[in-house]
Amino acid sequence: MFAEDFGHEAVIGALLDRHAREFEVQITLNKYSVRGGHGQAVSEFKKYLCDLKRSSSPQPDLLVVAIDSNCRGFNDCYKELESIVQDLPIPRLLAIPDPHIERWLLLDSAAFKAALGKGCNAPDLKCDRARYKTLLTQAVREAGLTPLIGGIEHAEDIISAMDLRRMRKGDRSLAKFLEDRGHIFQEWASR
Repeated sequence: MFAEDFGHEAVIGALLDRHAREFEVQITLNKYSVRGGHGQAVSEFKKYLCDLKRSSSPQPDLLVVAIDSNCRGFNDCYKELESIVQDLPIPRLLAIPDPHIERWLLLDSAAFKAALGKGCNAPDLKCDRARYKTLLTQAVREAGLTPLIGGIEHAEDIISAMDLRRMRKGDRSLAKFLEDRGHIFQEWASR
């Protein structure tokens, strides 16, 4: 998994682990992440792909790329990443939260309550990164907990409690990721 930052590692990793359990498929995630935002992540991802292509090590069974759309829009970001990986002979899964990964953790109030003891308000879709980080931190505090790393440390518990079928209807970028992920895991489970 190549991720934009730790938040993507935590959320996307938890989603992949959950699906592996549900499909009774064993996975091992090798996580790589960068700091510096979208532009830096895309630049480092291109370098990573060059290294991967030159490597004599066994290729991964799946390449997961997790980068926020950053208000550019899901479609533009998806096309950008797809153009980078189009010639890669490895199956890939693109996770492109629109606009930011923290929003995904706030979409299911019941899951938030199950994980942290108090629900949260599902945020609307606005283009402001600090907004979702602030809302996540605030929701964790309102649940009576101290957000040690902005609340992202609760990703696994929130994801475990999420109603993913319902989440597919609530956010297009999450729905696309869940749909693509489901196809891959179904194929693996049928082997």
